Amino acid sequence: MSTASSPSAQEGAPAPAEPRWPGLALVVIVGVELMLMLDMTIMNIALPDIREGLGFTPTGLAWVVNAFALTFGGLLLLGGRAGDILGRRRVFVVGVLIFTAASLIGGLAVSAEMLIAARALQGVGAALAGPSTLALLMTHFEEGPPRNSALAVYSTVTGSAMALGLLLGGVITFLASWRWVLLVNVPIGVIVVLLVPLALRQAERNEGKFDLAGALASTAGLTALVYGFLRAAEGEWGDPVTIGCFAAGLVLLALFVLNEGKASQPIMPLRLFAERSRAAGLLNMLLVPATLFAMFFFLVQYLQEVLEQSPITAGLSFLPMAVSVFVGAQVVLKLVPKTGPKPIAATGVALISVAALWLTTLSPEGTYLTGVLGPMVLFGIGVGFSVVPLNMIIVSGVPAEDSGAASGLLQALQQIGGALGLAVLVAVFGAASRGAEAAGANPSGVMTEGISGAFLVGSAFTLVALVATVIGINGAKTKAAAAGA
Repeated sequence: MSTASSPSAQEGAPAPAEPRWPGLALVVIVGVELMLMLDMTIMNIALPDIREGLGFTPTGLAWVVNAFALTFGGLLLLGGRAGDILGRRRVFVVGVLIFTAASLIGGLAVSAEMLIAARALQGVGAALAGPSTLALLMTHFEEGPPRNSALAVYSTVTGSAMALGLLLGGVITFLASWRWVLLVNVPIGVIVVLLVPLALRQAERNEGKFDLAGALASTAGLTALVYGFLRAAEGEWGDPVTIGCFAAGLVLLALFVLNEGKASQPIMPLRLFAERSRAAGLLNMLLVPATLFAMFFFLVQYLQEVLEQSPITAGLSFLPMAVSVFVGAQVVLKLVPKTGPKPIAATGVALISVAALWLTTLSPEGTYLTGVLGPMVLFGIGVGFSVVPLNMIIVSGVPAEDSGAASGLLQALQQIGGALGLAVLVAVFGAASRGAEAAGANPSGVMTEGISGAFLVGSAFTLVALVATVIGINGAKTKAAAAGA
């Protein structure tokens, strides 16, 4: 595969020295990224059991996903800056420790509030460790074949982890309980922390300061918007609290943008959006996960509650998607040097759009083979085709001083898009399902009507992303960057 030139190389800094044990370094970096990405979906398969065990409402259940996604996405930019200032290996270890402790607390949760708090704390740990994974990979592997191979492994893991999370979640929930979906992180986190001194060297610390105002404004603004949409999902669109949440969220996010334009060292340098192709790629990272998060959230419930699959069967049902992600990513590695990243990314987003539209046809009388398998395969190929080229487009040409912020922004937009998108689509689901219930539909009909409405709006998100890819990305420029690498 081909990838973008490293920031350090562009600034004339010496190339990174090869780690003492490159394989061990890659295992540690990718292992943590896998653990963080798995946690985005591994909980989904256990949602029906969690709802029954801790007394969640159907729409309130979205907080099990969004509490993690909000703190992860909202603080990722600050986490990226923290790695630059305090040292990436140091922040990486602290993040893994917080994530591991939060997993233990969540696994032992005795109430819905305790689980949501633990999930939010997991997001804090992930926000510290997440940006450092990509940054450490860039600084531990030289530009050229070593880095290309490492980035290929990293991107493939990132693309397939969400589907694999559902598979593992089903197996763990079936064999043990939903609590072990969280507790399994504890031994993994401890092993990673013990291996870090052997696998990773400490990066140099850079002078700088933290943009706490930006981090607080962005996280609070996103939380207010998500809370507003989830209240609206209960039918309370005109409620003063709902309206107040929407207003507060928009004001806080506007203040965040104003702050980033004036801050001496912003967590989200607005100059990262100045390059047209990168801006289009970042917009994709916001919109596509909005539909992907919803796909996992709703399909898990459809499989278990409408098709009456067991947790392990529902998890196994996502295996074709995981395989298609891997196959798609391998095809991309062969095509990118010939075509450049733009046409492949556009094809991937188009396939995801078709899959989302296909899922609007779900019905109570449907089956896995006729209604679910085809969209899952298309989703998987689409993710495999889009993740690697979009990563290449976004990191291409980033200055060294912005490398931590850029990697944090890339991952932050995925989480923010997923959390906001899921909140919006849960609100659509609530409105559509209430309409079906009023029309006299049975419980299965109510659920499928709500899911169909949600995926109709979700397909609109991905179609906008497709337009941005086709119009916004400079195909010749990005192809030249790929060929140069």
